[in-house]
Amino acid sequence: MKKILVLFLVSLVVKDIIACTTFCINKNGQIVFGRNYDWVTGAGIVNTNQRGLFKTSMKVGKAATISWISAYGSITFNQYGKEFPTGGMNEKGLVVELMWLDATRYPATDNRPAVGVLQWLQYQLDNAATVAEVINADTKIRIDENDTPLHYLVADAAGNVAAIEFLNGKMTVHKEKELLFPVLTNDTYASSLQTARPIVEKGSGVSLNNNSLDRFVKACSMVKKFNETKIDIPVTDFAFAILDKVAQGDYTKWSIVYDISNKKIHFKTAGNRDVKTIQFAVFDLACNKPSTMFNMNQEGKGDISKAFILQNKKIKQQVLHQAVTESSSRVTITKKEEEELLGFESGVSCKQ
Repeated sequence: MKKILVLFLVSLVVKDIIACTTFCINKNGQIVFGRNYDWVTGAGIVNTNQRGLFKTSMKVGKAATISWISAYGSITFNQYGKEFPTGGMNEKGLVVELMWLDATRYPATDNRPAVGVLQWLQYQLDNAATVAEVINADTKIRIDENDTPLHYLVADAAGNVAAIEFLNGKMTVHKEKELLFPVLTNDTYASSLQTARPIVEKGSGVSLNNNSLDRFVKACSMVKKFNETKIDIPVTDFAFAILDKVAQGDYTKWSIVYDISNKKIHFKTAGNRDVKTIQFAVFDLACNKPSTMFNMNQEGKGDISKAFILQNKKIKQQVLHQAVTESSSRVTITKKEEEELLGFESGVSCKQ
């Protein structure tokens, strides 16, 4: 199973594809988080995840697994199995999103249980309400040292934001005053800030040859402009404008805006440019209620919260197979491995 997830994410090393961008805006009491997901397949499902579920992590090498009961429900975006999201938000307003980072070096093997990079993300949404709790979880679990090099941008309902990286075998966190711009692309935050700060503060429109740094500068400049000037458009619309500005052509498969303050998620896909909205308030995320799903690429516009359906194995199998097929030039996943990904959630149960 670990091999599947590693192969999937390692294939993102193709530079034209490593183009994800994230940022956070906090203005007049409204906090939104923007994210472009860039990859070769746009197949995906939005899932609801219930609170009160008992879970045991996937076995990673010789490391111990960890079991937990999800404290919070969440809504996540998934391509390769329900328990392995690329990003999402929980009912407390915590958002966690991942991006590629070549410089990543995870901690060496120690006594902590190890998880994969995607399950680490779901673990945080299940257990943390704040950025501080995500950071503190490093004492309990670690990401396997041989896993795919990623870093994460996280934000919470109180307006806290942090860039979480794993450099030289240790967690490195940029937050508060160290996070001058709440933006992250595909270079380390420190190197991105070093490049961007003089450009953004001068307000120049310089374009950089480094794709990641260029997107970082553009996003920082637009966030700074919105925060410091009067722009009479809704913050969610401006967030989409930033995502459009840093989009990478056909590789940008999903653009997502999390309205943390109002517990709503807005998204559009490459195949359907109409913005769809999901409201947390519509869903009952108790563990004795069924989880629901929405195929990201089906027709729809506006509030789709009531268009979610019960978990459907056939649809999940079709979407997973599409993702596997469309990324086959960069990842090899056997039919047996597809079945393992599809069936992993069967080991998750409700603890009332």
